[in-house]
Amino acid sequence: MGWAAGRGARQSGYDPGRTSCAFAGPMLDKLIASSFPALRGLALWLVAAGIAVVLAGCAGLPPRTPEPPTLSIAASPSTTLGRAAASLDTAHDGLSSIRPLVEASFALDARFELMRRAQASLDVQTYQLGNDKTGRLLLRELRNAARRGVRVRLLLDDFYTTGMDRLLLALAAEPNAEVRLFNPFVNARDHSATRWLEFFGDFRRLNHRMHNKLFVADGAMAIAGGRNLADEYFLRSEGANFIDFELIMAGPVVPEAARIFDTYWNSDVVYPLQRVASASGTPEALKSEFEAATSPAHAPPPAALQGTDVMGDPPLGVQLADIGRMKWMRADAHAAADSPNKALGVLASPAESLATRFHEMTATARSDVVVISPYFIPGDEGMARIREGRERGVRISVITNSLADSDEPLVNINYNRYRVDMLKLGVNLYEVSTQQLKRNRQFRDLLKKARGRLHAKLALVDREWVLLGSMNLDPRSARLNTEFGVRVRSFELTQALLYAYQLDDIEGVYRVVLMPDGENVQWIGTGDVDNEVLDSEPDSSMLTRLQLLLFSWFVPTDQL
Repeated sequence: MGWAAGRGARQSGYDPGRTSCAFAGPMLDKLIASSFPALRGLALWLVAAGIAVVLAGCAGLPPRTPEPPTLSIAASPSTTLGRAAASLDTAHDGLSSIRPLVEASFALDARFELMRRAQASLDVQTYQLGNDKTGRLLLRELRNAARRGVRVRLLLDDFYTTGMDRLLLALAAEPNAEVRLFNPFVNARDHSATRWLEFFGDFRRLNHRMHNKLFVADGAMAIAGGRNLADEYFLRSEGANFIDFELIMAGPVVPEAARIFDTYWNSDVVYPLQRVASASGTPEALKSEFEAATSPAHAPPPAALQGTDVMGDPPLGVQLADIGRMKWMRADAHAAADSPNKALGVLASPAESLATRFHEMTATARSDVVVISPYFIPGDEGMARIREGRERGVRISVITNSLADSDEPLVNINYNRYRVDMLKLGVNLYEVSTQQLKRNRQFRDLLKKARGRLHAKLALVDREWVLLGSMNLDPRSARLNTEFGVRVRSFELTQALLYAYQLDDIEGVYRVVLMPDGENVQWIGTGDVDNEVLDSEPDSSMLTRLQLLLFSWFVPTDQL
């Protein structure tokens, strides 16, 4: 699926009833690493799981039933959002209209406004929909839209849906709503333990996930970026929250994104929820349960927004209330995505990969590249590209998570293997740290007692191009998961991001540098007068580092 438009998925002849029952051994990918506090018992658990899978055998997906494809509804001036989108295109120059969503509260509010104002359709695609106050609130808004007559299509990757079948079936019971699952689990869907058994028993299939994030309203406006639909992505978690980034878009880029959604929605690896999930009780009982679970008692709304965001823009609702005064950036923007058949291990050519397109774009840099990625493993190929760029005089900066603040610490251990070589090549390397972030009053107020972690996926090329979306710079995004991205040519957007994230004078991070011996690294704090210097991984113990190093020996890098 190219930058300019989404192409139909190539037919692969895949048999959806086929399974792979070969136990994958101790192949822990980064999703398993997210349960890091339980690492001590994980090895024994894996042995038991492997035995259980061998004894239990494997069950395949139900046979596919041919269904007529459903397609996106195009923007129309008969809808409020259609008129608003049209009002932004006064020059009729083929450009799109964009507005950055840096702050989580404004990004969540924008979704609510789009859902409440939608009159024709809502197409929502995400890797994770939380069974939390944010996820339930969004489900309720989708339900309300469906009852107003809006066609709702919700496409979820099935990895994080444990225990959510009843809620999702209740939404799917609405006449205008449909829920589909990407590469679904089949057995004992309500229990994490049995899902893990199935995961390792059918590893070859279930190890491929849909990581895309896309939100399209009335075919007129879309939101794309890195945020999943859960508390921690909107600064609503008390434990740890993510710093992320999205764009809201109107204009030609929206139908491009909508066609990509259609390709996924109608693909062979996507199943209607009712084909793989069931629940006891009548539809009416499910709807009553949904009503209680998504009520304000369990899904409290966020506080109303006051004032403007960091860019000086008012909330989307304020803008839509006065369409004639809406002022968004104008830019050349195009959407692209991996083919959903990537989940089958099938691509028509390497050029179909979003990762390949990303690397081709950054290879054109003339002066500088800034990469922001929570998970960063360059690998040998990436190191060769970095070396070639530095030989051409391109300034390269990489911002990623520190070990202590990564939610995927095994990824960080693998990234560590490349730090010294990157620094020797002259790469500027920064690691995000909660302790450093909280020295900045803005982040301290936003994070409160929670940890702060980087989740934005961005690249700025020559201060002219912005690449954004769901793709991390690691082997899993490149080879296993499907991803969605947007390429924008806009000096104005680049400058706005440099300002919002203070990239020219970055704070809230550790600057990683070589020690005088040239073979080890140290960390220099930013954002205060002391600028502490550390000779070991910040905020992490020796025991933690040894545990991670041990487990990293059993995890192939291409699974991270």
